[in-house]
Amino acid sequence: MSATLRVVHSTGYRYDGGATSSYNEARMTPLSDENQAVMFSRVEITPSAWTHGYVDYWGTSVTGFEVHERHDQLRVVSTSTVDVHRRVDTDRSIGWEALRSSRCVAQYAEYLHCGPLVAPAPELAYQVAQLASHSSSPEVLVPELRELVDRRITYLPGVTSVKTTAEEVWAAGAGVCQDLSHLLIGALRSAGVPTRYVSGYLMAELDCELDQPTSGESHAWIEYWVGSWVGLDPTNAGDVGNDHVVVGHGRDYSDVAPLRGIFTGGPAVDMFVDVSVTRLR
Repeated sequence: MSATLRVVHSTGYRYDGGATSSYNEARMTPLSDENQAVMFSRVEITPSAWTHGYVDYWGTSVTGFEVHERHDQLRVVSTSTVDVHRRVDTDRSIGWEALRSSRCVAQYAEYLHCGPLVAPAPELAYQVAQLASHSSSPEVLVPELRELVDRRITYLPGVTSVKTTAEEVWAAGAGVCQDLSHLLIGALRSAGVPTRYVSGYLMAELDCELDQPTSGESHAWIEYWVGSWVGLDPTNAGDVGNDHVVVGHGRDYSDVAPLRGIFTGGPAVDMFVDVSVTRLR
């Protein structure tokens, strides 16, 4: 059964002393694919800005914008209506021999590279190698690695930042959805399974009243390739369903950050984020 969701994502900065100019990119518009269809989307920026929309290398919709007047606050509000109808009959037929072929390695090289944010700690890499050597297929390995990460990491907001690496999270033993995703991405890539980072939104409860806004989350999970892309949410029992709305994919968080930019003027002292999700059907 599909779900039609309205997502309102409001974010921005408050500046101490004001900003005189700012140049930004917002990745806050959901994509349309075989699992979801965007029925409406709008991005509003305060103060008024020059904007330019485009689709980046990874297939994510980007709103680039510039503000050239003094402002104490920058606010970006993305409003979207999305019909989510996630497939359950995904192809999972690829085995180790096909994954390790030169053709597959070349095709998915970007999702096999362990960059700084996702590179596993030596201890984790060793455990992954041990499990992979005894695993009959990638599909058997995935839940084993998820359990390995679950045993080690406690979900705890406020202990990491967007720059925290997977190795640092492993050492600390705590993190949030972004950190859990980075850990599992690095673990799977080190075993030779192409894996990508997913940025989007999560509705807390799909069985809530219709037309009643609820508190939502800006969320992160992963997709791994075993014949097709299969979603896995390491923060919420592993399942990716119609309560998940995809904004974009990338190698890690840095490819799909919701809002990033530079500015001139006083320092940014406060970033605010608010997400609400309403089920329409």
